[in-house]
Amino acid sequence: MSDHAASTVPGAHAEENKFQIYVQIAMLLAVITGVEIAVIGLPFAKWLLVTVLVVLSTVKFMYVIFYFMHLRWDKAFCTILFFIGLTIAGATMYGLIRLFDAPESVPLSSVAAAAADVRPDLA
Repeated sequence: MSDHAASTVPGAHAEENKFQIYVQIAMLLAVITGVEIAVIGLPFAKWLLVTVLVVLSTVKFMYVIFYFMHLRWDKAFCTILFFIGLTIAGATMYGLIRLFDAPESVPLSSVAAAAADVRPDLA
């Protein structure tokens, strides 16, 4: 009788299913991470390797935010806010990369050394 009562506890089966889903996703994320590590050493074109790594990382990112951060069960407004922040962060990162890649961002000591080599009268 106690076995029957324990098995009919409301939510017990749902908790077990959620736990199994989390374990399966964790195993999937571990496999994707292993594939990413294996891909790094492959002798393919750099653009292909980077593309594969970006796609795999995006898949991992989506699983983490939608399941482990519980974004899947939140309101759509929370999801939209999250992706707005993500877009702003990505745009900021892109802007900083472009900014510091510019020739004007070279440190002054390097510019002075180059100018001294080219025009000795400035030194």
